[in-house]
Amino acid sequence: MQEPLFLKPVFQEKIWGGSRLRTVFGFDIPNDKIGEDWAISAHPHGVSVVENGPFKGWKLDDLWKEHKELFDHPTEPVFPLLIKILDAEDDLSVQVHPDDAYGMAHEGELGKTECWYIIDAEPGAEIIYGHHAKTREELAEMIQDSRWDDLLKKVPVKKGDFFYVPSGTIHAIGKGIMILETQQSSDTTYRVYDYDRKDDQGNTRELHIQQSVDVTTVPAKAPELQIKEIRQGNSSIVTYVETEFFNVYEWDIKGITSFKKQAPYTLMTVIDGAGELVIGNQTYSLEKGTSAILPSDITEWKVQGELSIIASEPGVK
Repeated sequence: MQEPLFLKPVFQEKIWGGSRLRTVFGFDIPNDKIGEDWAISAHPHGVSVVENGPFKGWKLDDLWKEHKELFDHPTEPVFPLLIKILDAEDDLSVQVHPDDAYGMAHEGELGKTECWYIIDAEPGAEIIYGHHAKTREELAEMIQDSRWDDLLKKVPVKKGDFFYVPSGTIHAIGKGIMILETQQSSDTTYRVYDYDRKDDQGNTRELHIQQSVDVTTVPAKAPELQIKEIRQGNSSIVTYVETEFFNVYEWDIKGITSFKKQAPYTLMTVIDGAGELVIGNQTYSLEKGTSAILPSDITEWKVQGELSIIASEPGVK
């Protein structure tokens, strides 16, 4: 299978969503409250469909089950990663995700470690990233007493920033931010606080206080990133994170850059610019918003043009 699998976006409406997936990425979104493009997903809440080649029309979860050779014969029961582009027109809820053990025991699915590349951020935009509680008891008390200013750690962000968000991290994406998120294939979110806002029916969204207290890492630990950059001519390859869950890179291409396979398969999403993917004597167009998987049989490829890609691979357990 010397052909990439290009994937059709799956859009998710959110109370905090907007219209920038149309205005910035050119997607044909169904309304102006679209918060997420699930760009590469085999999760049952939004499964990607292949747009090209011999597997055109196949769902990614079915490919994972029935054509394991595309992924170098993995042993995991489900496709392990989920790639999203998020448009936060408003603040997301303050939330935390479980690890694999808690997620499987209580929700029947993987936990959720994730990471964020900031595609764009309005001036003054910030995220919630961590907390100030010293003990689990203090955490519970501060949540119970709604002492959000004392509890939550806010961090200003700008375009090009990167954040690693392990399970157990209290976090929230703030309004005016667009991100590409690489995460485990999980849709389990425990909501700590949602600003007391109501949906169109006048209902507040469910909170998950006990679960949040159970799974939050206390005291908070800020991950130390070992970001590495390799130059190839005018292009650069940045390694943001290498973990048991995923490895995440930015390919900033100016000209033509060659790559060799490093993992069973590679995921890629174009976040800016345009160019071409060259595999053997075949050339494929790449534009902003294009997402693809390079299956196991593709061992070498080139990217040419002026474009930025966030790429990822499955981590090594």
